[in-house]
Amino acid sequence: MSPPERAEPGDLVFREGTEAISAMVMAVDGGQYSHVGMLLGGPGNWQVIHATPAERPGQAAAVVIDSLAFFTDPQRSKRHAIYHVEALPRQRVQAVQQARQALGLPFRVGEAGGTYCTLLVWQAWKDAGVDFEVPFDYLFIPMLAGEYLLPGALRTSPRLRPLSPDS
Repeated sequence: MSPPERAEPGDLVFREGTEAISAMVMAVDGGQYSHVGMLLGGPGNWQVIHATPAERPGQAAAVVIDSLAFFTDPQRSKRHAIYHVEALPRQRVQAVQQARQALGLPFRVGEAGGTYCTLLVWQAWKDAGVDFEVPFDYLFIPMLAGEYLLPGALRTSPRLRPLSPDS
């Protein structure tokens, strides 16, 4: 998968995953996607930084960097789309730096000391001065009740516009 020419580092890649957890996220969210990451690199070397349960043998459940081809491979992605973040160039650089600083942070939902996919990209952009203006939803999850940012809510941000159709 190759992003559109106008894709830039910091743009978001949404995907509908193939795992059971993806179906659960989509059932709670009511949206089209269960996971999101941030583009890094550039043409010929696109990568995605994302907070994820382990997707490779021996990989920790954490913030990791994978190739865009791995992230969108049909084994992990039923479909995906790239969304451009409306931001100043300096904010884009800052958001990418903020996301990179989280590399290795444990993947955790509802627990301190970790992060999950939507929170990772939201926080990186927020720290760079970009407010996505999206709601967090209160979820009544046994032992993990709290406010969460779901992929469907993130996609409603007025700061995002689709670059690629769902694939």
